[in-house]
Order: sequence, then C-alpha cells, then structure tokens
Amino acid sequence: MSALRLLAEQDPGELVEGLTAVGRGIVYGGAAIGPGIGIGIVVGNAITAMARQPESAGVVRTTMFLGIAFTEALALFGFVLSFIISG
Repeated sequence: MSALRLLAEQDPGELVEGLTAVGRGIVYGGAAIGPGIGIGIVVGNAITAMARQPESAGVVRTTMFLGIAFTEALALFGFVLSFIISG
C-alpha cells in the first residue's frame, strides 16, 4: 500500500494523535539520555574520590546525592515537556 492511500484511510485527527505520541516519546527519550550520562559521571567521580581519600567519604557521598538530585531534575523537565507537547 502506498503512504498516501494509508493516510486517506485514516480518521480525521488520528494521524496527529499518532505523531504527537511519537514526538512525546522522542522528547522524553532525549531528555532521559542527558541525565543518565550525568548521573553516571557524578557517581563515577564520587567513587574515585572516595577511593583516593576514604576519610572524606561522608562529604563526597552527600555532594554526590545532591548532584544526582539536580541531574534528575533535568529528566523531570523533559517528562513535563512531553506532556506539554501533547496539549
């Protein structure tokens, strides 16, 4: 079947709903990539710091959790943006 024939057989608004769902998936997927990488870097550097100076592990752990919280906020912004796109 050709693409034009498939589009002609669609109900009005069905194509827009489908493309909106695809757009939401792309936006949220893209928004989750950055924080995932960021959390990996934060935790990796915290483990390196704790291995080099074990006596400062408490301060490093606290700072690591703050970094994770701020990085995770970016994923939440992307999640909210995916709902804003859908209207």
